[in-house]
Amino acid sequence: MSQQPLAYLDPEFLDSDEGRPVRLLSEYLDPLRRFREQKIQDTVVFFGSARVDSRERAERALKTLKARGVHDADDHYETELKKGSKAVEWARYYEDARELARLLATWTLGIQSDNHRFVVTSGGGPGIMEAANRGAHEAGGKTIGLNIRLPFEQGANPYITDGLRFEFHYFFMRKFWFAYLAKALIVFPGGFGTLDEMFEILTLVQTDKLSKKIGVVLYGSEYWKQVLDLKPMAEWGAIAEKDLELLHYADTPSDAFEYVRDHLIAHHLNAQTPQESATPGIAKTRG
Repeated sequence: MSQQPLAYLDPEFLDSDEGRPVRLLSEYLDPLRRFREQKIQDTVVFFGSARVDSRERAERALKTLKARGVHDADDHYETELKKGSKAVEWARYYEDARELARLLATWTLGIQSDNHRFVVTSGGGPGIMEAANRGAHEAGGKTIGLNIRLPFEQGANPYITDGLRFEFHYFFMRKFWFAYLAKALIVFPGGFGTLDEMFEILTLVQTDKLSKKIGVVLYGSEYWKQVLDLKPMAEWGAIAEKDLELLHYADTPSDAFEYVRDHLIAHHLNAQTPQESATPGIAKTRG
């Protein structure tokens, strides 16, 4: 007669509705354990579109499309050609994110600390996420990927540090880990998911639910000032005028780097609290 498995080792129980609290808790405790093991104290988070490709891949795809079109031009081809040309234009954001992450990681490697400070973190997937992880990896720094498991998305990119690639089932637990350790947020052009993630953190900052000061950069003013004009919200009284100051616009990796570096030095190095310096993997929150 076979033994009944222990509840916490029973796949049928763990996958059940009753096992949901255990699954939720696992998506908190496993990252916490791994961050402590690798002495991750805090992060700089990159958000942005998964649809942005590297310049090399975008140019290669456009070249292939043009070669095919010489013999097979039609209305669909013209549409694809426009999309391919736009992909090459958008590739500058991939390359800028890569360079910015490289600058940040290079700088953080020079910080004297027992813990890893301001580790470049992304959603772990392709596009801007890959570019951020790639730039930090190329600089020799640790880099984190907080991936979400979806049926129609690609898997995690290959530039994430071993042991710091996470697969989440629950969106809100993934968002929790984006916010929990972040000391700065850099938002590249993106879609609904990028906006959702950005506003989640802006709301926490605005409502004073985080006891740390997070610097927020909107990268690519040409894009963001077309799709995200917040001034009417202040004019109507939906937000305060000072809330507009939560956002800093940048258009070059060097400008974004200098702003983020100065923010981190002023608020999280020179003004470091005993709690921040003592406990890797733990960020103070309110409530």
